[in-house]
Amino acid sequence: MAADLQSDRFGFLHIDLNSFFASVEQQLHPEYRGRPVAVVPTMADTTCCIAASYEAKALGIKTGTQVGEAKKICPEIVLIEGNHTEYAQYSKAVADAVDLVCPVAHTPSIDEMVCQLIGREQEPPRARRIALDIKESIYTKVGVALRCSIGMAPNRYLAKIASDMQKPDGLIGLLPSQLPRAIAHLELRDLPGVGARTEARLNRKGIRTMEQLLALDRNGMHQLWDSVWGDRLYHWLRGAATGDDGAPIPTDMQKSLGHSHVLGPEHRTQQGSWAVAHKLLHKAAMRLRMEKFYAGSLAVTIRYALTREQAERMKTKQHFSGLKHAGWGMEARFRACQDTLSLLEVLRKLWSQRPQDAEFQRPFFVGVTLRGLIPENEYQAELFEDEHNRAGLSATMDKLNLKYGHSTLHFAGMLPARESAPTRIAFTQIPVRYGVDYM
Repeated sequence: MAADLQSDRFGFLHIDLNSFFASVEQQLHPEYRGRPVAVVPTMADTTCCIAASYEAKALGIKTGTQVGEAKKICPEIVLIEGNHTEYAQYSKAVADAVDLVCPVAHTPSIDEMVCQLIGREQEPPRARRIALDIKESIYTKVGVALRCSIGMAPNRYLAKIASDMQKPDGLIGLLPSQLPRAIAHLELRDLPGVGARTEARLNRKGIRTMEQLLALDRNGMHQLWDSVWGDRLYHWLRGAATGDDGAPIPTDMQKSLGHSHVLGPEHRTQQGSWAVAHKLLHKAAMRLRMEKFYAGSLAVTIRYALTREQAERMKTKQHFSGLKHAGWGMEARFRACQDTLSLLEVLRKLWSQRPQDAEFQRPFFVGVTLRGLIPENEYQAELFEDEHNRAGLSATMDKLNLKYGHSTLHFAGMLPARESAPTRIAFTQIPVRYGVDYM
């Protein structure tokens, strides 16, 4: 659909909460306002900042900056271990505040919301008024430390781009009549879905600037991506709404679920890492049942820190924390199940096959993933009943854990790590509350 055939209206608002996790901490702790703040997954210099306040960003500290480096840049920086529950609660409060002005149609992540405009709401002056009212609603109903940037555009893809064009507290609109020239100054990496690898691939094909990309016709875009994605992107960047611009994947398309954790120093042992893996499985199995799936395979991943001498001898990778590491992983398939005890038996068998060489004695990361998910309504029950009633045991555990907290009742193997591996911050997974906890 050509832009000049469209009316000059906005179809979507994309709300992007600015430095959300750090802003929540500044809302909870007024003494941190106006100060450089960084949210970290655990208190260790080798880990990385997962969020930074705008005061910290002004100093060059951003998401991905190693904590040790952040301390060098700003010795006075306030470091806070992230609290997923608080952020999930604030995300829900923000969504409720937005809903008071305009219904939230989509939640792409914990710090993003999308509103779809209808009728006269799409007229630019009215859309702008709605956006300003959303900002005011968040400010007055949720907190003065929370700011957002809002992008207005004819489709969701462009609305997200617009929300990133002015931060913090921005408001940018991209009208069909202004496209695509209004985005010609952007970098390729400013496009959602274009990361470092995609940018490098585009560069190899001769596309280094947005102007070069926009100069391609539809066939050229298709060839560039070698898929229908190129056709869609051609239309989105010109303001068309194709009906599939970034819609969330339906739940029946879900293929896996799991948890991972960078171990705290006290758990960087064989026994400690097992206890954490046990807890990760405990949480994943509970989510499996809450989301009404059975799993047909289980994968475990462990990463081990290496000494300098070991790293020099081996072909190694570098973790985002800067640690040189060796990795190991294994997956097992089995008859689909959802009870914790059966899954724990599989995990134990996999764990017993981990390497024992000198290079694999300092675990610092563990991940557990359940795959081959089958919806409950498609699961074919066994001919013979479970004589040990494992499903009943899991159901009883769930009932108590939903009421009192997900680690209230558990198997003894995770006891050393009961307070470790808390539910971590979700960037793309929308947090769900099960009982009294978010997971």
